[in-house]
Amino acid sequence: MDICEIILDQHHQQRRLFAVLEEYPRDDADGLAAIWRQLETLLELHAEAEELYYYPELVKLGTGAADAESTEEEVQDALKDHNELRDAIAAVRKAKPGSEKWFTAVVNANTKNSDHMAEEERQDLADFRQQASLELRHEIAVRFLKHVAQHQGERVQAENKDPEGYVKGKRQKGATETDKAAAGKRSEQTAERASSDPKPSVKASESA
Repeated sequence: MDICEIILDQHHQQRRLFAVLEEYPRDDADGLAAIWRQLETLLELHAEAEELYYYPELVKLGTGAADAESTEEEVQDALKDHNELRDAIAAVRKAKPGSEKWFTAVVNANTKNSDHMAEEERQDLADFRQQASLELRHEIAVRFLKHVAQHQGERVQAENKDPEGYVKGKRQKGATETDKAAAGKRSEQTAERASSDPKPSVKASESA
């Protein structure tokens, strides 16, 4: 598993559900509300899991990719996008499903999310692929998917974050639990390889 691929997969799911809402019969308010709840949960859990497991590692390892000036800019922009998306989701929640106001709010949420995903794919994910080990990418994917699965049926109590404070706080902290777990697995694998390597025979040493 690779966290970069997991994020891309969930981006595809989000795009598809927004497309479903565009195509769904507008006179079926119950159906629209049900599909939106599914999409809202995905959006909220995706953003929360990224902030818990993905962005802390990007802050430490990234160097900035594509048109980003730095890793700090990448992550701060992502957090700002998440805040704006949460506000957009709240606006949809307040409107009556199927109403003109509701559809306007859904389009706004789609616009905010689409802009965020495009920037994240162009900058953050490219940066992480270049800097993070496969072990770390796997470890983050495991923790990310576990979090999403455990909270799938819950209403996420989402809170906006201070982008600058978030980045500063993650930089000041030492290795995260995810990073430690990945490092531990690398050490185990190195030890296993060392123990399985054939030792040179005495004759080979003497002949040298």
